[in-house]
Amino acid sequence: MKLLVINPNTTTSMTEAIASAARAVAAPGTEIVAAQPSFGPASIEGHFDEAWAAAGVAEQAQLAASWNPAATILACFGDPGLEAAREALQGPVLGIAEAAFHAASFLATGFSVVTTMTRTCIIAERLVQRYGFEHLCRGVHGTDIPVLALEDGTGEVLAQLEEASREALALDRSGALILGCAGMAPLCAHLSRSLGVPVIDGVAAAVKMGEALASLGLKTHKQGDYALPIPKRFNRF
Repeated sequence: MKLLVINPNTTTSMTEAIASAARAVAAPGTEIVAAQPSFGPASIEGHFDEAWAAAGVAEQAQLAASWNPAATILACFGDPGLEAAREALQGPVLGIAEAAFHAASFLATGFSVVTTMTRTCIIAERLVQRYGFEHLCRGVHGTDIPVLALEDGTGEVLAQLEEASREALALDRSGALILGCAGMAPLCAHLSRSLGVPVIDGVAAAVKMGEALASLGLKTHKQGDYALPIPKRFNRF
């Protein structure tokens, strides 16, 4: 099967790192096709960035409709453009936040989220409420690590993330940790070993869930609000 992984920002190196993380967990025979918008922010660190990113996701979903991916993964923890992509595409579309919340709910009675900029915590908190995980999410914690700084992946950034994760787990009394940024995917294995609790990378969780839904022959409901977009003229900028 062929899965589409959309990085909603426009940093090619991050798109490549996300694609590598997705391929590392994909089953034999699953092809990962990675894409990013042709416009938009280099990183997503607030509501303004997310609005542009959602439009970029819609662009990439519309383009992918021509080859009909078996499932599509939106690799940003704000799940920008999720509903638009579900309209545009036939196969299941999974946001990494929603997938991570579900995965954590199978593993512990409560989980914590550690993300990048503190200013984006409200975005994750609203998704917790929207997806109905208020009774399981015990806290969302910002580290103020810029998204693009995660590409370092070692040294000071990793130490800062590990310390913040330990503090969050202890403060919240959580049994699982969710990494609140697709750029953290390459750090998941190290944190799992060092923290001693299940650490969930939403990219990996969404890929496996997407494969499962596709292998079951399940597709997005195409009546009502998830019907294909109404054809019309769009003005380009």
